[in-house]
Amino acid sequence: MSRTSASLIPSAPGPSSPLTNSYTYHSSTPTAPGPYILGVDEAGRGPVLGPLVYGVAYCPVSWKTDLEQLGFADSKTLTPEKRAQLLRVLNSDHQNLGWSVRVISPQAISAGMLRIPPTNLNKQSQDATVLLIRDVLQRGLQLSEVYVDALGNTTTYEAYLSSQFPGISFTVTTKADSKFKIVGAASVAAKVTRDACVDGWTFEELIEEDDNVARNAREENWNREFGSGYPSDPKTQTWVKNSLDPTFGFPSIVRFSWTTVKVILEKSAHSVQWIDEGQESLVKAFEGGKGREKDRCIVTKDLGIQSIGTL
Repeated sequence: MSRTSASLIPSAPGPSSPLTNSYTYHSSTPTAPGPYILGVDEAGRGPVLGPLVYGVAYCPVSWKTDLEQLGFADSKTLTPEKRAQLLRVLNSDHQNLGWSVRVISPQAISAGMLRIPPTNLNKQSQDATVLLIRDVLQRGLQLSEVYVDALGNTTTYEAYLSSQFPGISFTVTTKADSKFKIVGAASVAAKVTRDACVDGWTFEELIEEDDNVARNAREENWNREFGSGYPSDPKTQTWVKNSLDPTFGFPSIVRFSWTTVKVILEKSAHSVQWIDEGQESLVKAFEGGKGREKDRCIVTKDLGIQSIGTL
């Protein structure tokens, strides 16, 4: 997908708009009477580059037969051209079809995984799914059935979602995007959105760069030969290595919590020593003394505290 084509995808950031924060996009709300079925799928769990995108698609239960004829399937089995055509199909019937995506930025993914306690990728994915379902309900649609592509333990996850949304029948299973057309539609929405985000990526670091020489050097290193984005892809590995600034690290398209990235930082980036003078003086105050003052720290000496053998 070219940068021009990427800018035409409604769920992607606009031209020259860097993706710095996570966001949600909703198509127009279908007007056909319910109840509705809804499918959930994602794109981009494994890559070291770009966002993780969760998508949902929904249509009336009574329209399920019509949905079967539209060609939706696991987006990984479709060409980019076919996926783009199917997204246009999703946008073509405002009465019966709707879709939404939650775009989780690379920075948000890594910040969540590195905070204490960490918010792992499964929890971030779970939160995105719940948010999207809740948003659809808040838009006034009645959901009767929800189909979710597998995430971890299917039985546990299915029970969790059922507890969050009583009255809705949940089916959580592996390869749901191949088994249920509504999940295939969600898969297309997620994949096309992610591809548009990556292919149209605007480097915020270049926008903020005032030094033309440094800017030109970064533009040369930060070309768009990303490869698939997966850590095992040699093309992606080359791009990640070349994009490293030894002082400032990687541009924000890189998920800095990934092991691949940590290894490169440890090998090729400048080491950093954090000095906290306040903490250092506090440690020193409780260090043991020397000579006759052995085993007495500064604090106990200043307070005149002495150890005793017996009471």
